[in-house]
Order: sequence, then structure tokens, then C-alpha cells
Amino acid sequence: MAAVEASLRPAGHEVKGKERANRHVGDNGKGVDLKDAVVGKVCVRFAPEPSGYLHIGHCKAAILNQKYAQDFKGKLIVRFDDTNPAKESNDFVENILKDIETLDIKYDKVTYTSDYFPKLMKMAEELIIQGKAYVDDTPREQMQKERMDGTESRCRNNSTEDNLKLWKEMSAGSERGLQCCLRGKLGMQHRNKSLRDPVYYRCNPIPHHRVGSCYKIYPTYDFACPVVDALEGVTHALRSSEYHDRNAQYHRIQEDTGHEKVEIHEFSRLNLVYTLLSKRKLAWFVTNRRVDGWDDPRFPTVQGVVRRGLTIEALKEFVDEQGASKNLNLMEWDKLWTVNKKKIDPVCPRHTAVIEGGRVMLTLTDGPEKPFVRIIPRHKMSEGAGQKATMYARQIWIDSVDAKSISIDEEITLMDWGNAIVKEIVKDQSGTVLRLAGVLHLDGSVKTTKLKLTWLPETSELVSLSLVEFDYLITKKKVDEGEDFLDVLNENTKKETAALGDSNMRNLLRGDTLQLERKGYFRCDVPFVRPSKPIVLFAIPDGRQRRVLM
Repeated sequence: MAAVEASLRPAGHEVKGKERANRHVGDNGKGVDLKDAVVGKVCVRFAPEPSGYLHIGHCKAAILNQKYAQDFKGKLIVRFDDTNPAKESNDFVENILKDIETLDIKYDKVTYTSDYFPKLMKMAEELIIQGKAYVDDTPREQMQKERMDGTESRCRNNSTEDNLKLWKEMSAGSERGLQCCLRGKLGMQHRNKSLRDPVYYRCNPIPHHRVGSCYKIYPTYDFACPVVDALEGVTHALRSSEYHDRNAQYHRIQEDTGHEKVEIHEFSRLNLVYTLLSKRKLAWFVTNRRVDGWDDPRFPTVQGVVRRGLTIEALKEFVDEQGASKNLNLMEWDKLWTVNKKKIDPVCPRHTAVIEGGRVMLTLTDGPEKPFVRIIPRHKMSEGAGQKATMYARQIWIDSVDAKSISIDEEITLMDWGNAIVKEIVKDQSGTVLRLAGVLHLDGSVKTTKLKLTWLPETSELVSLSLVEFDYLITKKKVDEGEDFLDVLNENTKKETAALGDSNMRNLLRGDTLQLERKGYFRCDVPFVRPSKPIVLFAIPDGRQRRVLM
């Protein structure tokens, strides 16, 4: 991105002219306001909750935060919003840090909201004393209704002494305390419902993954986030526009706790068709074993999409193209996979596979008496892809779907070899092709043939493959608010096909990307171990809008 033309302002000096960098201009030429941003003074934060792995929506926030920090020569804090011990774990912390490293996000330090638990508790107690917060034991459903209706709780005007007494019960995690929560006293008749006395603290006796059983109460995100942002010196809080109605609440909490206002910069959330980004819903798939884990290639997590074959370069380019726009868009996965194809096609090696079930043998009667090997490029347009050994034999395997398309005396092209003329086609009573015979015609022109076929030699050196294709986890492009995602589950999301591959694929490593000629792009998930165990290849979408598992 273009460097921001601004200078550091001395302490107490008014920002004027070029010293204020209010405009951030990206590579795509789209200008985006960043109010009162000063080069060298900007501090942003990326604050994931450790209740799951990072998903593609988090990627946009992480990448944008890094770009602002870099362009304004500022700082980026990674802060774990660990305020809900019921959902969080050290495993999620470790994997989020792994995902951040995968995204190549450069940060200045890692912090935790739990670092500030003592200060947050003290501030909450001060708010009680100042009459800006109160303890409420209203049942949750009734409280929600009262907030919607703008009805004040019967606890709202309790005395400071009563509130502090109940606050101690909450802090101790007593039976009485478990019935209560702490609410901010902001305004129950406010048109903005987020200001209708939001909850600041809840009682929860579950041990915290990081601080153990030290606390029985935990702050809500709504209370902790604005306070910790201010405590850490964040100058600009990047938030998705779904939080817009809660911005006033964010600033009111900073005001009530005596902190300076942190500027909020909004951007649109990255929403994709047929995709759930709620970690609660994603956790359902994991818990109910609908997927193989948080890194399942059907998941929109960083580890899931990378395992599916998406490159980080493509993901970053896709996010950069969206920019920090506030426009809400439902994006097609095809656009992302098209960008990815442009990244992998010029460099990934080419290999050959034949579907095992129903494969047909073609005997070339004038083929080589003894099989021979040639060394040819693994990618004709990329020397960096290396070379491979290709065996040429009298008997070769072709796909059954290709065999069905061939006519007697038809000239075909055998890729990486030359032309041949089919002289004999043997079928069973149902019309299924059993075997073919033909002769080589290596002087023939490949321009004149209709069929260009992949093939494999009949040899014990072929390797077993499992080609795996995936489909969306839900059948609806967008799950509407209030709609149960369980009603639109896709029951058919994975298809495995047995195949045979050329012997060069024994050298594939986990994570290698390749193209199987005429079959598409794949990522190696399980490399060659022994002949009885197949190499597992995951199909990489290429952006051509096809549902593979119909």
C-alpha cells in the first residue's frame, strides 16, 4: 500500500495540514478515512476470542489491522478476548497464534483481557459506588424483554450498599451471586437499545483456562473491550459494521470509566455464500462429528481453507480487493478460488491419474516390446516444477468415460506421447467397453484429433489414490436471522473416488499442490506411505461454479 504522507506531531502541537494523515490509500486506489491518524502514533488491535480457530472473516480484520499499522508506522496488538471460560481453551489460543503466523501477521505484542481482570473489577466497583452501575437479579428472559420494551428493572434504584453486597456475592460465586449480573446504568428509554443498561459482569464458577479459579465473575465483551482498548493505548479500534449500533455504548463506557475516547473505524464483515461464520455454529459441527475437526477442509477456518488448497497469497489479494469498505456484500467463493487458481496454475506440477473403477486397457499392437522411460517436465511452462519419469508401454490404462467416447478407426492423441488409431473396441452385452486395441500413429497431428486422452502404463509402479471432493455444509446461500441452520444442513458434503496415479507421485509431500491432467487441481493431504495405503488428494475448486456432489 502507498505510504502515508504525514509527519509526527510534537507533544501539545496542533495537527495541521500534512501532519494529519486522515486518508489511507490502498494498492487498488480506494481511499479510506482513518480519522485523526498520525504517522508513528497509530495503535490498532486484533482481538479474537479463543473459542475456536480463526476463520476467513477474522482474516479480513487481521489483515486490515496489519496494513493500517504498517502504513502509519504504528503498532499492532494481538489481544485475546478471553472473558468466557465456558467456551475458551489454551488449545484455541495456540491454534489462533498458529493461524496468525500462517497469515504472516506481524504484531508488536500479545496480550489478554484476563491480564486486566483486577483493574476491570475495580472499575466496575467504582461504577457501583458512583451510581453508574447496579446489580440485577432479574431472570434473563424477563431482562431481555424489559430491554426491548424500555422498561426499567425493579433493581435499578437499589441502594449502593445493597448493590455492593450483591456484588460481593457475585465475586464469591455464591448461590445468590449466581442469580445476579452487573448492569451499566445508561438509559432504559434510549432509542439505541444497546444503551439500555447493558450487562457488564456475569457470575460464572467455571475455571478459566489461563487464570484458573481466581475469579467467579467475568466481564462481558461489551464492557471489557472499550476499557482495555483505552488502557492499552489503542488509537483506532477497527470493528465490523455489524457493531455499529453498539458504538455509542463503547464510547459511553469509556466516558463513564474516565478514559479517553478511542476512534472507531468500521469495515464490512466478509460474508460468503453457503457459509457459517458463527463459532458457536461451527462448534456444533465439530461436537456432532459432522466434520473431522476445526481444520476440516469444509470449514471456513484458516486451517480448513489452507488444507483445501487455498494459498495465503490469494486470500490476502482477495481481502485487499474488498478493502475497508463499509458496504455489506455476500461474496461468492468462486471469486476467491479464481484468484487462487491464478496463483497455483503457473507453478504447480502436472501428474496423471486414471479412475480405478471401470478403467479400460488399450493395447497398442505396435507399441514398445519393452517398456521404456523418458524424463519430461512436470510443467511445460515452468522449469521450477522440475521433471518426472514417464513410462511408455504396449498396454496402457485410460478412463472408462474416455473409452465410451471412442469410435472404431478414430485417431486419438495420447498426451505426452503422440497419436494412435483405435482399431478394435470390445464391449459386453450392456454396451460397457471392456478393452481396446490400436496402433501408434506418432506422425499424426494433435490438431486434427478430437480426443486428447490421459493414460497410464500397465505397471506395478502405479500408486493408489483417494481423490476427495467437498461441498458446502449448508444448502442455502444465506441463513436468515432467526432461521435455524439445522434446517438447511447438507447431508452429502464429501465424496471419495479411488484412482491410480503415476509413480512420480510417491515423492509428494503433505501440502504439495498439483494438477491432475484433465481432472483439476489437488492438494496432497496424506502422502505416500506404503503401496497398500492410498495417497489422499483434496480437490481444489477452480472458480467454475460447479456443485460436485449432486
